[in-house]
Amino acid sequence: MPKQAKDDRSAARGAASTAQPVIRAENAALAYGSRTVWQDLDLEVCEGEFLAVLGPNGSGKTSFMKALLGRVPLSSGRLTVLGRRPGKAGRRLGYVPQQSTLAGQAALRARDLVRLGFDGHRFGLGLPGRGPRRRVDEILAAVGATDYADVPLDMLSGGEQQRVRVGQALAADPQLLLCDEPLLSLDLRHQRAVTELVDARRRSHGTAVVFVTHEINPVLGMADRVLYLARGRHRIGTPQEVLTSESLSDLYGTRVDVLRVRDRVVVVGAPDEPTASDHHHEPEPHGVRHTARGKQGART
Repeated sequence: MPKQAKDDRSAARGAASTAQPVIRAENAALAYGSRTVWQDLDLEVCEGEFLAVLGPNGSGKTSFMKALLGRVPLSSGRLTVLGRRPGKAGRRLGYVPQQSTLAGQAALRARDLVRLGFDGHRFGLGLPGRGPRRRVDEILAAVGATDYADVPLDMLSGGEQQRVRVGQALAADPQLLLCDEPLLSLDLRHQRAVTELVDARRRSHGTAVVFVTHEINPVLGMADRVLYLARGRHRIGTPQEVLTSESLSDLYGTRVDVLRVRDRVVVVGAPDEPTASDHHHEPEPHGVRHTARGKQGART
């Protein structure tokens, strides 16, 4: 890693250690019926911090994101986002969703989607002046999407679409950026491009990042801390503290091996969740592999 990048990351982490929390969870719990997804969660995320949220399919990663967005209520405990109840942060919060169908958006150009993030419901009213267009152009340039700014979204590749979605999330200059599985279906080159865009924003503006992912390896060098969810429990700490055989074996209640091969991490023996709690199908991953013993392909 270049020295400047290391210095920038150190500065961001130093700032995060003294900044006020943008997310605060106190004894938070979430359950669907009789199934506890996670509980006893005490967490603070500060400005400039990069938190990676990991865990097997059905462990509650997307439910955690939904709780932050105010789309599902806690079962107990307290959660604030940017000092307010979830769902009330407004333009101070940016959101990068999972790759999804473009129903209703396919006819939009890349610049149109970014502008939706900039002026929201006012889009299409023909705001006067060149300021909005200049700002959109600046954002498109920042995410490397200038060359296809006027191309319809349904003609863009998955990686190009995700660049534009990051641009849309950054348009309102958010203090907190929530990324829900933004690397799904992307090849390694585009995974790297998207994660570098998010990290660059964190380092340049002190934006806090919560990054839900199966693909820990692309963000392993960027994450300050990891929130690992499994079996209704969790672990919080640096990647070096959480991603160990001892830590994950204790979390799962069974033997789990964490292997480090060069600069990659592979988790072997982590069992699947007994039932899905996120009410959606989570696709197969391509990054950190959680391989169940005797059952190839059980990965997160």
